[in-house]
Amino acid sequence: MSRLYEVMFIVRPDAADEDVDKLIDGFTANVTAGGGVVKSVEKMGRRKLAYLVRKFNDGNYILLTIEAGGPVVLELERRLRVSEPVIKFITVRIDEEEKRVAKVKAKRGVRRTATEAAAAAPAPAAASAEPAAEPAETTAASA
Repeated sequence: MSRLYEVMFIVRPDAADEDVDKLIDGFTANVTAGGGVVKSVEKMGRRKLAYLVRKFNDGNYILLTIEAGGPVVLELERRLRVSEPVIKFITVRIDEEEKRVAKVKAKRGVRRTATEAAAAAPAPAAASAEPAAEPAETTAASA
């Protein structure tokens, strides 16, 4: 069963761009060889880390969105763990989150259509009747 995952990993800041590209190509080849599909590869650039990781203050962030089964993801994580340039990584399953977001959007759409229908409906009869005469202002006169 294929599921959708986001794999974010941080590469050492002193790694050359060519080396980072080779690393990404190796990971994508690993996923495709295992029967998965790489949906997108996003290089997020060099950013400052929140805390010191392996004596580095910053790193190059890369985000892979993949659709694969569990064994493929396990192998990818193993390769990330043993790769020297990779200093940190995380894998998150996002298919459940997409289902939740779709459900919320569907409910919002139903609610909006109901409120739009209420707004488009004619005004109630009591509101369309002529307004009652306002009471005359009275001023207190001192004698």
